[in-house]
Amino acid sequence: MDNEFSGKVVIVTGATSGIGRATALRFAEAGAAVTAVGRKEDALAEVSATIQQLGSQCLTIQQDLNAEAAPAAVISKTVEHFGGIDVLVNAAGHISSGTVETTSLEAWDKMLDINLRSVFRLMQAAIPALLERRGSIVNVSSVTGLRSFPGVLAYCVSKAGLDQLTRCAALELAAKGVRVNAVNPGVVVTEIHKRGGMNEEQYAAFLDHSRETHPLGRVGEPGEIADLIFFLASNRAAWITGATYSIDGGRALTCAR
Repeated sequence: MDNEFSGKVVIVTGATSGIGRATALRFAEAGAAVTAVGRKEDALAEVSATIQQLGSQCLTIQQDLNAEAAPAAVISKTVEHFGGIDVLVNAAGHISSGTVETTSLEAWDKMLDINLRSVFRLMQAAIPALLERRGSIVNVSSVTGLRSFPGVLAYCVSKAGLDQLTRCAALELAAKGVRVNAVNPGVVVTEIHKRGGMNEEQYAAFLDHSRETHPLGRVGEPGEIADLIFFLASNRAAWITGATYSIDGGRALTCAR
C-alpha cells in the first residue's frame, strides 16, 4: 500500500466495527498512526493488533464519548502519545426506530447526544491541535441527513444537524487552514441496525429490501465508505471543504418507499 499518511496522526471514533473500523485500517495501510476510540475493550484490542500487523502504530482509548471528560481525554491522550493530530474522523453513531408520535424524549436525547452533541464537543476539543497542522475533519453522516425517511425521526434530525455542523464549521475554519467535510452513506453492511434493535431475520429482510431501494441494486460495504473518507482527508482533496458527499448507490436520488 501507499505511505501517503506516513508521519500523520488520525483519530477515528467508532473504530471497533463497521465504517469506523474500515477507516482506521485504511489510514493504517497508508502509514498513519491511529488513535482508535471505542467502548469495547476486546474489539479495541483486535483493531490495535490488526493495525500493528499493517506496520502502523495504534493508541486505543476505551471511552464513552458522551462522558463529560471524553473530548479532552481523547485529544490530550493522542497529543501526548503521538505529538499532534492531523485528521479527526467522527464515525461513532447510533440508530433506533421511532416516529414523531412514538419517539420518547429519552430516545431523542440519546440519539442527538451520540450523533451530534458528542461530535460537536470532540471537534471543538480537537481544533487547537488541528490548527497547528492545518488538519481536517471528516464526519460520518447519512443519506438521512439529506432526505427524510419515515420511522427514524430522531436519527434523520441528528444527521441533518451533523451536516449543518459540518458546513458551519468548514466556513469558520477555512481561513485557518482546517477543512471539514462529511460523507452521507446509504445502507451499509455494519452492526448499527442490529445494535439499534433489529434481530438477524429483520436485518436480513432489511438488506433484501435495501437492494431494491438503492438504484445501483446493492448495499454498500464499509471499505467503500472508508475510501471516500480517506480521500477527503488527503491532500488530493485540498480544495474541498464544507461538502456533504453522497455515497449511497443513488439512494438520495429516489423518493421514500
